[in-house]
Amino acid sequence: MYKRIFAAIDGSPAAQLALEEAVKLAQAADATVTAICVVPHATQLTDLGPAFVDVLPTGTVATDAATAALQDADECFRQAHVRGVARVIDSWGEDIAGVLSRAADECEADLVVMGTHGRRGWRRTLMGSVAESFVRTTDLPVLLVRHDPDVEPIPSGL
Repeated sequence: MYKRIFAAIDGSPAAQLALEEAVKLAQAADATVTAICVVPHATQLTDLGPAFVDVLPTGTVATDAATAALQDADECFRQAHVRGVARVIDSWGEDIAGVLSRAADECEADLVVMGTHGRRGWRRTLMGSVAESFVRTTDLPVLLVRHDPDVEPIPSGL
């Protein structure tokens, strides 16, 4: 059974569903959950006359969202009586899926749980998918939890 479950969180409804699923699995298997939120900081080129300089934005909106996601994860662990740790990793211009993959490997995860928005067609082509990119590059087992805003959630007590 799984002993170290890795959950990718970002504050989205899809990530929240994935975290809840990771916690349920951890309860059943007496496992530990590591929840990681990646803060995307893309480098920007700034014109300084004859030269361009890489400038890293501070990203306070992303940092605030990450802080909220961590607090939600800690609360979820506490309410479920599950051992868990939540932390933020700054991507510093790296691909988010690559950062998550490296973090999952570092914590020696037995299972990765991620949320997906289930985009299709042009929306997926234009916006990309961190979950799809992650699944294509990892050797770890991955459980994708799809969030569909048009479907009513089933109460967990049923």
